[in-house]
Amino acid sequence: MGQPAGGWRRVVLPVGAAALFGALHTSAYADPQRLWPLSVLAVAALVALLRHSTPGLAAWIGLAFGSAWLGTGVWWLFVSMHRYGGLPGWLAGAAVATLSVALSAYLALACAAWARWRPGRPGPDALLFGALWLLAELARGVLFTGFPWVASGYALVDAPLAGLAPWVGVYGMGALLAFAAALLGALGGCRGRARTAALAAAAVTLLAPAGLTGLHFTEPAGRVSVSLLQTDVAQDEKFAVARLPDVLAALGADLQRARGQLVVAPETAVPLLPAQLAALAPDWWAIHVEPIARSGRAALIGVPLGDYSEGYTNSVVGVHAGPSYRYDKHHLVPFGEFIPTGFRWFTELMQIPLGDFARGPLRAPSFHALGQRFGPNVCYEDLFGEELAARFGDPAQVPTVLVNLSNIAWFGDTVALPQHLHITRMRTLELERPMLRATNTGVTAIVDHRARVVDRLPAFQAGVLEGEVEGRQGLTPYARWAGAYGLWPLALAAMALMLLAARAAGPRPAP
Repeated sequence: MGQPAGGWRRVVLPVGAAALFGALHTSAYADPQRLWPLSVLAVAALVALLRHSTPGLAAWIGLAFGSAWLGTGVWWLFVSMHRYGGLPGWLAGAAVATLSVALSAYLALACAAWARWRPGRPGPDALLFGALWLLAELARGVLFTGFPWVASGYALVDAPLAGLAPWVGVYGMGALLAFAAALLGALGGCRGRARTAALAAAAVTLLAPAGLTGLHFTEPAGRVSVSLLQTDVAQDEKFAVARLPDVLAALGADLQRARGQLVVAPETAVPLLPAQLAALAPDWWAIHVEPIARSGRAALIGVPLGDYSEGYTNSVVGVHAGPSYRYDKHHLVPFGEFIPTGFRWFTELMQIPLGDFARGPLRAPSFHALGQRFGPNVCYEDLFGEELAARFGDPAQVPTVLVNLSNIAWFGDTVALPQHLHITRMRTLELERPMLRATNTGVTAIVDHRARVVDRLPAFQAGVLEGEVEGRQGLTPYARWAGAYGLWPLALAAMALMLLAARAAGPRPAP
């Protein structure tokens, strides 16, 4: 990342502009229905900055864009580390900044590669940019357990491009956004027919997929009434010993007044291990949970399981008239639920209980009850559509309804709540399955298979959301290929597009 000739202004001005455009890119996530064009314009502006940059300067531009994009998108991590984790403010802020910069290294490399390899013609240049953007987003979403929060496709959950979600998923949508944005970013260097063609191709890419939204790959599989609990327990009180009797009493009251055939309580709604619960309130489970099964209904309850010798799991327990059910969270949160190698010193600075869990299986069985197959996922797991799709391989276990149990009280009253709701909505489009969300502080909601929020509770308000959900059966193209091969088809497609761009370009024009 060396400095090009021409002085510091040739570095500082485009790098600063890139940071501004990166922040603009993030603003689209606040209201995808109305603001998604801002995401396109921001990436187009990034391409315009890159067009006359050396590979070294392009890397700095990409790093600035990505760091601002991530930093403004996940600044709420500061709340969890400082307010609830006990880290000094300067250290929590430095940790968020370091994470944002580190994760932007993938985009920096992609921008440098584009500046080095781009053929110099709008079409091939756009193909190459889309392919490199896709590889950068896949790297961020997969490597070192992955952190795909605010992936570019999430800004498109209400855009015309959402018609492609059941075909190519969130990463494929992001790649198409990048392709169209690269065409728009090249308009300043096009004239006549080339300019018209680039503009038309960008418009078709961004708008034509709206025509696919009427296609259906699944069919109804029956309806079930549901009760989704929102417990609204402050994070600094959730595990406080003095508050536990009140927390359990409030949860028990909600379970008793719930009337749905399926009752769902959020992640760690019971904030005690089984042995601890038995010691504090030995009859609590028998009084509040078991009657649900005896009445012919079913429940999914978030609870930690295990002990010191066997290890701990962040789990969901299912109760109904049939055999007992248990789901153990598979995709754990770094630092919050497992300690990355070499970072124990960092986690020991934070006051987070039960910070080192064991993983459950990737292809977990569904909870068979009430004529449905419920597929639980815990909090952060619904960021990984390819991992949810992995459960769609066995016809006997394919979920008809997805159920997310979350506790993001760690992040306070921030944009993390609506961002997580939009992530859930993207999963419903990719897999064409409804998702039930039962959360501690919000957003507790019923989302149908077309990403429509059927009903929801206000955030930071205890309550029980009573409603109905329609199960679905059948497979989308995304569920088929991602369930069988993960994200490899997209990675291979990106590499193929890079070769296609090189072949389509022909000889590179003289500078």
